[in-house]
Amino acid sequence: MKKLRLQFVIAILALVAIGILLIGQQPALQQITPLQPTTGGVYTEGLIGTFGRLNPVLDYYNQVDRDVDRLIFCSLIQFGDKGIAESNLAESWGISADGKVYNFSIRKNAVWHDGQPVLSDDIIFTAELFRDERLPFPQDQRELWKQVEIVKLDDHTLQFRIPEPYAPFIDYLTFGVIPKHILGNLSVDQIINSEFNLKPVGCGPYKFDHLTSENGQVKSVTLTAFEDYYLQRAYIDQVVFHYYPDSPSAFIAYQQGDIVGIGHVTEDILPGVLGEENLNLYTGQLPELTLIYLNLNNSSLPFFQDVVVRRALLMGLNRQWMVDHLLGGQAIVAHGPILPSVWAYYENIEHVEYNPEKALAMIKKDGYTIPAEGGSVRAKEGVALSFEMVYPDNPKHQAIAEAVQKDWLQLGVQVNIKPVPYQELISQYLETRNYQAALVDINLARTPDPDPYPFWDQAQITNGQNYAQWDDRQASEYLERARVTVDLDERTKNYYNFQVRFTTEMPALPLFYPVYSYAVDSQVQNIRVGFFFDPSDRFSKIINWYLRSKRPVGAEIQPSVTP
Repeated sequence: MKKLRLQFVIAILALVAIGILLIGQQPALQQITPLQPTTGGVYTEGLIGTFGRLNPVLDYYNQVDRDVDRLIFCSLIQFGDKGIAESNLAESWGISADGKVYNFSIRKNAVWHDGQPVLSDDIIFTAELFRDERLPFPQDQRELWKQVEIVKLDDHTLQFRIPEPYAPFIDYLTFGVIPKHILGNLSVDQIINSEFNLKPVGCGPYKFDHLTSENGQVKSVTLTAFEDYYLQRAYIDQVVFHYYPDSPSAFIAYQQGDIVGIGHVTEDILPGVLGEENLNLYTGQLPELTLIYLNLNNSSLPFFQDVVVRRALLMGLNRQWMVDHLLGGQAIVAHGPILPSVWAYYENIEHVEYNPEKALAMIKKDGYTIPAEGGSVRAKEGVALSFEMVYPDNPKHQAIAEAVQKDWLQLGVQVNIKPVPYQELISQYLETRNYQAALVDINLARTPDPDPYPFWDQAQITNGQNYAQWDDRQASEYLERARVTVDLDERTKNYYNFQVRFTTEMPALPLFYPVYSYAVDSQVQNIRVGFFFDPSDRFSKIINWYLRSKRPVGAEIQPSVTP
């Protein structure tokens, strides 16, 4: 045994010696210093739409104007990926304990593109315009601004006072600021028709350079990096936007080398985009929710008041199939009313997965059977599982409605689908509560605060947007507490509890959240994608994009030291 142990030790020592010799014979590894971005280059992007006016108080209903304005103009705050406010033009801010007073300090190094300082007067001037009925602006937001008192404390400090605590108010402070020293003496009508809208002066990372037109129509807008931007100068020297009527036209322009970015990749060009070796696709979730409202207060449909039936209806829908086959993969299956990725989203929310066998078993156990006289529609106490579902009259929603109809028929549920023009669906069906079920989209664009209150609180049942007429005191208390406290931890707890309550009761059937896709050539570096509160958010970090790079001086490839 001693002899065997000695041989074993000698063998181990020999292996170690061989290993050392082999390591010594390996070539020296090289330490490579990462490239650093440098200024220069031109980024060209195709926008899908038509040029209107470059002015943030006029761009609410024109997406491509908002895209360009995002680079030209600055705002007090912006929102990070989780929907939490971050500083921009505002260096700092504070909110009073009662949630009624918001104080903001503006960066003293912020200047307009003409060299004039950005002052409190500019923010006040811009915000007060939102009260005017002549501006293209949502009426509910206009009414809110009419109740806000704005006080100038000094040239770089101002205060917003609201009549009662309303935590989502900070959402409304992301507006683009316009210069009072240029527009302050003009009436609203004059501002709407001002030459300023064709040659704007902003305070953002890029300044207006020039536009080109053909036959009276703007074809492109060129912006140049603003040297004195208060955060940092953008790396890319110029951004040029070209306008196209649709995504296929923009895709052709990319293939011809006219542009390097496509502002919106729609489903019809998605396969072609994915087939381009040097074209990177970027996708972000949009603040929209497609769902099916059930009229919980319709006495002729008592089964809608049965949570077992509601959950079975959701469980019987193959939502992932709809995403993959009807929406080209451009959506995410939804499990609740609050958007994923925002700070208020509860990660452990219950997921009701597709399981038609279990759904059918639930309906049978709940007493719904096939009538003795035959047929395929289940009934209970003489009430058949049959109802009408209205949907927006367009091909996409029609395909979804037909898929829903087919899935539910397998459960013994008959749904008659009816296409309706969207505005009519809202005014004649939802607002009057004169419907049975409705397939709709809830648009939460530019509202990073989750605030589900308008859609689900008891106070909104009669004249508000609680179209499902969900009368749940517990859920309403969570929502009411969450919107009046500025304590983020307390708000988060209330929204977590609300989501649990929602998925337990399932007052409506969440289907999916759509996504927004755009594409940029691989030569453009350091693009970061987060949550989109608006498609223009794809430019939130554009000052960090770059086309050119170099190694730091004295940091060339260095041989590593070997033992």
